Amino acid sequence: MTTTENLTVVPHWIDGAEFESTSGRTADVYDPALGTVTKRVALADKEEIDRAVATAKQAQQTWGDLSLAKRQSVLFAFRELLNARKGELAEIITSEHGKVLSDALGEISRGQEVVEYACGMADALKGEFSEQVSTGIDVYSTRQPLGVVGIISPFNFPAMVPAWFYPIAIATGNAVVVKPSEKDPSASIWIGRLWKEAGLPDGVYTVLNGDKEAVDGLLEHPDVAAVSFVGSTPIAQYVYEQGAKNGKRVQALGGAKNHMLVLPDADLDLTADAAINAGFGSAGERCMAISVVVAVDPVADALIEKVTDRMAQLRIGDGRRGCDMGPLVTKVHRDKVASYIDVAIEDGATVVVDGRTVEPDGDANGFWLGPTLIDDVPSTSRVYTEEIFGPVLAIVRVQTYEEGVELINAGAFGNGTAIFTNDGGAARRFQRDIRVGMVGINVPIPVPVATFSFGGWKDSMFGDTKAHGAEGVKFYTQLKAITSRWLDPSHGGINLGFPQND
Repeated sequence: MTTTENLTVVPHWIDGAEFESTSGRTADVYDPALGTVTKRVALADKEEIDRAVATAKQAQQTWGDLSLAKRQSVLFAFRELLNARKGELAEIITSEHGKVLSDALGEISRGQEVVEYACGMADALKGEFSEQVSTGIDVYSTRQPLGVVGIISPFNFPAMVPAWFYPIAIATGNAVVVKPSEKDPSASIWIGRLWKEAGLPDGVYTVLNGDKEAVDGLLEHPDVAAVSFVGSTPIAQYVYEQGAKNGKRVQALGGAKNHMLVLPDADLDLTADAAINAGFGSAGERCMAISVVVAVDPVADALIEKVTDRMAQLRIGDGRRGCDMGPLVTKVHRDKVASYIDVAIEDGATVVVDGRTVEPDGDANGFWLGPTLIDDVPSTSRVYTEEIFGPVLAIVRVQTYEEGVELINAGAFGNGTAIFTNDGGAARRFQRDIRVGMVGINVPIPVPVATFSFGGWKDSMFGDTKAHGAEGVKFYTQLKAITSRWLDPSHGGINLGFPQND
């Protein structure tokens, strides 16, 4: 194991500059492809949490009063800088998360969609107006910022997930405090520098590195008005309950167990490609990954053959070497994911491809686990019921469409799902029958574009408002209704009776 002495410490980003922590607490940051500690990250204490929120609160008061035109000019400048220099950010993501460079660039591009949506915030913030609702009285509405909002981000998308939130929060006049995952914190600091270069006033975008103490600090701080969170379901539920208890708006996006229902009439080449892409992209560390293929008889055997052939062609290794799939984020996580293969065997499933035997194109110390395919997984097995969050694809066989839908709807999660079929009637029926928040029809990863909103049902989402799109604008603003009357000189004088519409 590499010594951690004299390693760079990733600081906070407070008041428009790097802020060296004095908490005395740090966590190791690994390069997953090398299996070595390459830097450390500061873990905030209460004093640093208070400082971060205080500077954000002060900055928001000025930022929120700026005209939309001036705010949007900063958004446009940020968009141009991000587009020109996204290659730098992709390299940072790959070095700390492990995903291949092309995948890192892909997540940046999807995050940039939200930046571009926020560049049109003047239209999204338009209120309503009703003239002469009563004699001489007009009513109209406006949306105003909340103040300081917290963003608690997971390790799997260190660029895209924060970008689901901060462009809209900033464009609507709020200040944000981002708490990135301590596993890959550097992307958020890089984004802070880019915002400063784009002309964002100091303090409007803050990065507070930390662990549970920082999370609880944002959930409890009286000057934080709202919190957005993405992560596992148990933590999402905790964030939602703690935030709500402290009087905050909370949108907490939790875990997933996403199914792909394959009907006998499906194009199996398209379906096999989709299963590979959605099951093993980013080493399966996606909340929208397909982890269960529900195959309606008699399609399973032919589909497994095509999927297996494609798996054999995948190149696993260091994401900087042009490989198809990289390592998992930490050794602890790799070992946990690998343990499910033993669970599958104990539960009577058939391991078709065992990723533990992979020979990676990378350092032997990397956190490697190759794509794994498991057939005949019982619906009672933990391999089926739990979110594995790794490159493990399960096959469940059913006899009918109805049995497949019933199986999916019975699950605790409701994040994403997909159906593969050439039958338009079956697809339309599926989109109505299925109790899942995001649905793909011959699309394996149905992440909505930025103009729509992201979020699941059931245990995949806590809170009433989803991420980005119109829902995101509502979350980061508070609605104000104004009833207005301009009296002419011959007004009616004093009347202490209750006002009535006439």
